[in-house]
Amino acid sequence: MTRSLLATAAALALLGSGQALAVQAPTDAAASATSEKKAPDGTTPEERSNTARLNAEQAARAKAENTTYQQEVSAAQQQVAHDQADFVQETAVYEAEKARVAAMSAAERIKWEADVAACRGGDRTRCAPPATPPR
Repeated sequence: MTRSLLATAAALALLGSGQALAVQAPTDAAASATSEKKAPDGTTPEERSNTARLNAEQAARAKAENTTYQQEVSAAQQQVAHDQADFVQETAVYEAEKARVAAMSAAERIKWEADVAACRGGDRTRCAPPATPPR
């Protein structure tokens, strides 16, 4: 069954290609009737002109795409530099605040330790108030 399907498909393909060749024959004759001078590579002046035009269009598109890409790369680099500068500035602000809080905490601890030492030494004015018992 598979062989007969393949044979039928091959026969149809051959018939179709024969019709395509029959359709191409007058076109080839018409092209040679116009007596365009073909280059050694078999191309006509019109084909070479179209190829040159298409190549120029593609080159222009490629140049525009390269320009756009370079602009995007430059913008990305500028954004990275801006973000890095923001990060450095925000880190400096954070570190300054952290140092301020640490200094304040250290000063409060030193005062507390002095108050505890004075309280233990007998200065009741520097003692903490007694805790109120829960009711």
